[in-house]
This record gives sequence, C-alpha cells and structure tokens, in this order.
Amino acid sequence: MVQKYQSPVRVYKHPFELVMAAYERRFPTCHLIPMFVDSDVIIEETSEDRSFHKIERRCKLDVDAPRLLKRIAGVDYVYFIQKNSLNHRERTLHIESHNETFSNRVIIHELCCYSVHPENEEWTCFEQSASLDIKSFFGFESTVEKIAMKQYASSIKKGKEIIEYYLRELEEEGITCVPRWSPCPPSPTKPVVPLVIPALPITPTISIEAPPERVNEIQGCKEGSSPPGSLNDALVASPDDKLDADYIKRYLGDLTPLQESCLIRLRHWLQETHKGKIPKDEHILRFLRARDFNIDKAREILCQSLTWRKQHQVDYLLDTWSSPQVLHDYYTGGWHHHDKDGRPLYILRLGHMDTKGLVRALGEESLLRHVLSINEEGLRRCEENTKVFVRPISCWTCLVDLEGLNMRHLWRPGVKALLRIIEVVEANYPETLGRLLILRAPRVFPVLWTLVSPFIDENTRKKFLIYAGNDYQGPGGLVDYIDKEIIPDFLGGECMCEVPEGGLVPKSLYRTAEELENDEIRLWTETIYQSASIFKGAPHELLIEIIDASSVITWDFDVCKGDVIFNIYHSKRAPQPPRKDSLATHGITSLAGNNVQLIDKSWVLGQDYSMVESPLTCKEGESVQGSHVTRWPGFYILQWKFHSMPACATTNLPRVDDVLATLQVSSHKCKVMYYTEVLGSEDFRGSMTSLESSHSGFSQLSAATTSSSQSQSSSMISR
Repeated sequence: MVQKYQSPVRVYKHPFELVMAAYERRFPTCHLIPMFVDSDVIIEETSEDRSFHKIERRCKLDVDAPRLLKRIAGVDYVYFIQKNSLNHRERTLHIESHNETFSNRVIIHELCCYSVHPENEEWTCFEQSASLDIKSFFGFESTVEKIAMKQYASSIKKGKEIIEYYLRELEEEGITCVPRWSPCPPSPTKPVVPLVIPALPITPTISIEAPPERVNEIQGCKEGSSPPGSLNDALVASPDDKLDADYIKRYLGDLTPLQESCLIRLRHWLQETHKGKIPKDEHILRFLRARDFNIDKAREILCQSLTWRKQHQVDYLLDTWSSPQVLHDYYTGGWHHHDKDGRPLYILRLGHMDTKGLVRALGEESLLRHVLSINEEGLRRCEENTKVFVRPISCWTCLVDLEGLNMRHLWRPGVKALLRIIEVVEANYPETLGRLLILRAPRVFPVLWTLVSPFIDENTRKKFLIYAGNDYQGPGGLVDYIDKEIIPDFLGGECMCEVPEGGLVPKSLYRTAEELENDEIRLWTETIYQSASIFKGAPHELLIEIIDASSVITWDFDVCKGDVIFNIYHSKRAPQPPRKDSLATHGITSLAGNNVQLIDKSWVLGQDYSMVESPLTCKEGESVQGSHVTRWPGFYILQWKFHSMPACATTNLPRVDDVLATLQVSSHKCKVMYYTEVLGSEDFRGSMTSLESSHSGFSQLSAATTSSSQSQSSSMISR
C-alpha cells in the first residue's frame, strides 16, 4: 500500500533570498540532523544570466534501524538523490528527491517547494509532499514502513526549526539581507557560479500575524514559466486545498505532521467531490479523531453524516426549530458559562427530569430534534470561545446531576428514546464531548449505565468522571474543572443557574399514540430531498415537463451507496405511467416504491427520445449539483443508472467478482438522495447560485469555498 504525505503551508517571516541562504547551510552535512551523514555534488549548472541554478546531490543517510535489519539488508547507509532547481527570477526553489538504495524494493519520492508568500513578498512559503511504496523487503515490509514513517515525521517536525536556526546564525553574523537577483549582461563563458551571500545591513524582521480569515487561503507558489528542467509543476493543487501551519496551530490545535497530512488529504478529497459545500476544518478534524486518523474510515462516516444533515436540513435547525413550551418548562438542561479550559459548559439535571412525561407529551422525534439543536448550539459556542480565548476549542463539557434518579427513569420507552438519541449524536457529532461529569450517582445508576454504555464509543467513555454522593465537593472534584465562582447553587456553589427545576409533566399535556406518530412522521418528512434505489437493469427516472423553452432544470443529489451514471433525456411525447413492478425479475418487488422507470423498452434512442447531456459517472460519496438550460419544450427525463465495472478484456471468462455479484442482489443496489427544481431563465443566476436560491441545503458547516463549474451554451454541471 502506498503511504502518502502532504504538508500544510509553512510560513517563514523572512525574505525568500535570506531563507535560501539559510537553506544552503544544511549542506554538505548538518549537525542538527544526526542521520544526515554527508552529501556530494553530482551535477551543478547555472544559466548565463545567473537567474537559474540547478544542483544535484547524492546524500548519505544513517537510518536509525535495528542492527539485525541492517545486517539482513547488507547495508549500513542509505543513499538518496536530491535535485534542486533554484529560480532567482521567479523566486522559487523546487526540490525533488528519491531513494537510490533498494530502489527496486522501496520507492520513496519527495517533492518540496519554497516560494514567495502570495500576500507578503517579504515572507516565504514552504510546501512538501511525499509517497512511500514498499514492494518487498525480505519479509520486513511492515517494520520498514513503520521505521520510514517515524523518521520522516521526525524530520518534518525539525525542518522548520533547522531553517530558523540558520536564520538566527546568519543574523548573528550580521547577514540580515540578501539582495534579489537582477538581470546582468551575459558573460562569454558559462562557469559554475557558487551561491555568494554578501553581508548587508537591514532593520530586524518584524513578526506580523496574518489576519485569521486570510491565513487559510494561502495559495502557495506563484505561477510562472521556469527554465527547461525545472520542477515548476511539482506541487500542483487547487488554492483552496492549502492550509497554513500557523492557522492549524491557532484554530485546530497541535497536530503531528502525519495528522496534518490526513486533514489536508481528506479536505482535498471533499473539495473534489463536494464542490462549494465542504465542512469546516474543525468538523473534518473531529471525524478524523473519531477514527484515529484513518482517512478511509473517517471519510465514510463523514459522508454519511453530511448526507444525513442535508436530508433532514440540520444546518437550518437553529433557525427553524422552535422548542415547544413543555420543553421550556420541564426540560432540565441548559448552557452555563464555561469550564477552566474555556469549553462551553452544559448542565443537565437528569434526576429532576420527567423523561416519561416528556416522551408522552412530545414523542421521541421531538426530543431528538431538541437534543440536536443543543449540539448545534454547542458547535456555535465552540467557535465563539475559540475567538474569545485565542486558542482552539472544539468540544464542550457536560455536567449531569443525577440527584433524584430512580426506577421511574428506567421506563422502557424512555430508555429507548435515550439510546436513539445517543446513537444519532455519536454518529454525527463525534469528538464534541470533551468531558462528562456525572454527579451524585445513586444506587440505580449502575443499571442505567449497563443499558447505555454499549452504545457509547470507547473514546467517549474514557471522558466520563463519575462521583457518588458528595465526593464531587472534595479534592479532585468540581473545583478541578470548573471555577468556584460559577459552580451552580444547587451543587453548593454561589452562582445562580437558569436551568429549569423540572418536575412532573401534567398528564393533561400527554398526547395519544396516534397523535405522536403523525407528528413524528411530519417532523422527519419535512425535507425537500427524495431517496431512490437503483438496481442493475432497473434505473430510477424522474419526469419533468417543460412548457417554456430556455427554462433551467437544476439538481442536487448525493450518491449514498454504489456508483451511478447520471443521464438527461428529452422526448416530445409523454412516457407511459411509471412502471413500479419492473423489479420483479430481481425478486424484490416490495422495494419498488422508490424506484420508477419511465422510458419504455420499445423506445429507440435517437427516434423516440434523445440524450441532451453527456453521461456523468458519479462515485459513492460524491455530491453533485448542476443545471441544464432547456432548448425545447417537452418532457425531460432525469435518469440515475447502476454503474458496473467493466469486465476483464483479456478473457471471455467471467470474473470471480461478477459471479459472486450475480448470487447477491444487494451488491447490485445503489442509492441516491436528490432534489430538483425548474427555474425560469430570468431567475437563473448560474449553477451554484441558482441552487442556493432554491434551498438546495448547502451545508452551513461549510467554510467559504470557491465553487467550480463546467459551463456550456446549453448546460452547466458542477460536481
């Protein structure tokens, strides 16, 4: 498996020429890098006008590996080839390196780039990417991979420190400025020109912090032409997928180099597949932490959560959800200042809450919506506290008072509602709970804990602190986590707490089972999105009738499962009523309710109907938005079709995967969630803005990202 690394943008608040002078001091060897034994210059070239300098070195490394492994490999040192291309005119340095030793067994490839900061020409940016591919290594592939990743992470961490060390050394020597390159008449010969650093006085560099809203928009290297042989395309990336290292430390916390790489790579993938509506970096980081920075696992649960948020319009919950009066009066929970770490503090007096009464009066879904609104408010408060305390705060503290907890709270429907809430919150708000303080736990608490603990993630359970009786008042209790001045009065403190007292919900507020069921159906069907299942040989099709030419059909859909092909067709005549029994051949007629087929088998493409857009292949997890400007009135059919991988072309025999797939119908199932709307041409303002105007559910968790679309005279598609 290929291991990849992508660094954030690291900024040196020094001019490019001075940073290059510091960089050159790393050679031929560097005492700050013990494993870097020596280096020899193989090739060195300089252009006539001295604007371009190319140098190739052979570097000798003493890798910190077990002695036994070195003896088995038969080497004491590892050699790398490093190619540097310094462009004085463009003020860039591109570095490419690869391993020479064991190149047939292990492939290590690294690309680095120094360039001028796009917003401050007196600063220098540094970016780095690398890949590791271990094909075979005497049966020690896993060991070699761990050693390589450990040493590489260590060298990355020290990289900036080393440059800053040599910058200070230059300053101590009186070298605080290096003049920029300027054109000069060409010399008659082409000598090899070494790098000369003249000492010129300059005022000391002043450290200036970039504005927070601009820090994460650094766009890396300047575009421009480079002489032949340079690596000007070494680090090609969209400007939006670059994060500044200072921004990460200020707003996201201290991450290891590999954790930074995971964040950047997952963020880049989301930008490619969820154009214009990716979550904020804090939200992405929570899902990575929840899966120990396993990108594949984090990506899976994050995509599921984004689809869930869109389907149920959770992004608009704080604006649209109005808590019923019974919650204001009897729900014993509320926000209360913050803990000693600056985290928002939420207090829940569970022992005083009539869970049975609330469930009977409101229903499970209304309670769930209320808890979701609390979590959304928690996310907002974390952002505010990050600004107030000038440090990253991504989670909150919850204090649960269990005084009064008894067997009434173990009422089965109430416990069922609690487990449902825990399940939804765990899936969609990972790593938002920083600490849970459980106070005055009674004897019945172990019974409740036995019921709910299996549904709580192991990492979350480690954050629980449980106090029985009055233990919370002594050393190691509340005062260790909450300032004494804000301890609530009902816990022996002096601060008035606005959390409701609770009490029994009057039975006059109870509702019948039928009323609750109807209300729950209404709550969770209030969505503009529809779901459809797609099977092999049974696409899902949607009919749109257009009366006025030049109307605009807009769509927004997510591929929840499997890969699909999206098509748009036009027909002058209306298709027959939808067929909902075509899945009988699959033996799954009961699932046909959300699978509709309109195009008759007897219809001929090009005669009865025509394709108006090129087919679009959409992978699982992708979010697709787009629009089509209609040329003619008539009937337009939007089709989502099952996409199967092509069979092996080198043999007529069926593949094993194909044989297994024929034995399992579920492997031939895809699922999409979609929304469409027809706009008049006068209301159309471009693909992305038109979707915003039609309430397409763009995530409010999204940071400001640049939408990307492909425009044609008759259509616009963005994905």
